[in-house]
Amino acid sequence: MSPHGSYKHLKLLKKDFSQKSMTEPAASTPSTTRKGFRRIARCAIVALLSTAIITASGPAYAAGLIRDAEIENLLREYSRPIFRVAGLSQQNINIHLVGLQSFNAFVVDGRNMFFHVGTLMKSKTPNQVIGVIAHEAGHIAGGHLSRLRQAMSHARSTSMMLRVLILAATAAGAVAGADVGAAGAGVLLGGEGMAQRYVLSYRRAEEASADQAGISYLNATRQSAQGMLDTFAYLADQGLGSLKYADPYVQSHPLPRQRIANLRDLAKRSPYFGKRDSPALQARHDMMRAKLSGFLDNPQTVLNRYPNSDQSLPARYARTIASYRRSGLVAFLPQIDALIREQPNNPYFYELKGQFLFKSGNPDSIRAAVRPLRRALKLAPHEALIRILLAQALLAGSQNGGQINTAILDEAISNLRKALVKEKCSAIGYRRLATAYGLKKNIPQARLASANAYQYEGKNDLAKRQAKEAKKAFKPGSTDWLKADDIVNLRPKPC
Repeated sequence: MSPHGSYKHLKLLKKDFSQKSMTEPAASTPSTTRKGFRRIARCAIVALLSTAIITASGPAYAAGLIRDAEIENLLREYSRPIFRVAGLSQQNINIHLVGLQSFNAFVVDGRNMFFHVGTLMKSKTPNQVIGVIAHEAGHIAGGHLSRLRQAMSHARSTSMMLRVLILAATAAGAVAGADVGAAGAGVLLGGEGMAQRYVLSYRRAEEASADQAGISYLNATRQSAQGMLDTFAYLADQGLGSLKYADPYVQSHPLPRQRIANLRDLAKRSPYFGKRDSPALQARHDMMRAKLSGFLDNPQTVLNRYPNSDQSLPARYARTIASYRRSGLVAFLPQIDALIREQPNNPYFYELKGQFLFKSGNPDSIRAAVRPLRRALKLAPHEALIRILLAQALLAGSQNGGQINTAILDEAISNLRKALVKEKCSAIGYRRLATAYGLKKNIPQARLASANAYQYEGKNDLAKRQAKEAKKAFKPGSTDWLKADDIVNLRPKPC
């Protein structure tokens, strides 16, 4: 489940790169004040430092984030061996899903990796996604992001800061086809052009280094580099036309022909080049692609892609999700129950059933959502997102005729507190916890939970106000007092 979701499962949250919180909508028109200028500059810096491998179709821009327990669990399995051999296991790297159907992946720091969902939907094998993860891990392990900041510092000494940042940020998308020559022709002159070329030349070297590191990680984990090679070959096909006359020195990544040749040589040296993904892993990958299509594609597109003649499990999964979107619970319930009968120990089928029952808004259906969600949690006890959805359903069903069922309320609070140990920055989790404590008349804890929610929504003034009130009720030096004090003094815990 995802409580963060469009359809409450796959959710699009507005993302503003100028804020630490990713839940606040971006302003529609940039401010012309000094504050607005700084905001534009920060956006440009973040875009530049997002060391992307690709953007085969469309720009990488501020978009919604998608949360899904099943998909995130699979990506953790893909990435865990790569991060281990890269020496990154202790960095708690998070892989985030961006709700764009273009093919793109990038890192912005040492702890966060971003995938456009199009990367997953277009990747036919697990190995292709694992190859992308290996490449991006190469950027993190190589310290490319911190060294890129040093390169930018050098560039700023010879040019106008904001123009170079914006140009370099634009060039960050020029991986497989975007030609920044036309967009930046007016300012690629003199010292400014030299600074631009300095930065981009530096980035080309880092991309080649990340490719080599990625292949070494694949070899160390005894996985094929075929997927990485296929990915970049696809990107070359997508962007070759627009690169025909491109200046190779105004590209943030090596030109496709050069890159493919280098990758092919490295990949084919590996003794694991011909190794294929296991059938079980491939099956899970196919289910992930079907799920994304079911949620994100037009229902008719889903039926065209997965026609009724296709009775495979992924095809039925996609059609089941699309049926809810098209016709509601009446069409959905028989299909999800059939999937559950086929795989009675698949937690994500129960989660999906509970999620759509809850989303229906009907009081009887909301109460009915609790049972499959409890079953999902029993089968997947470590999935924090399922706990949050279960808590939402419990809260909605805890009131009947004005009476509060305290046992159900306590179950909701217990699940939320456990979930927030893992989902430390879940504004919606804290918001539901505040509601639960409010229903129990525990006002100090409700205020503390509200303060956390506001903090992770980027509403610092409201967060401080709630934390100050909560702090008055706690014993000085106690755990809750210290938590409130951290918020009052704007000391957010890292996510």
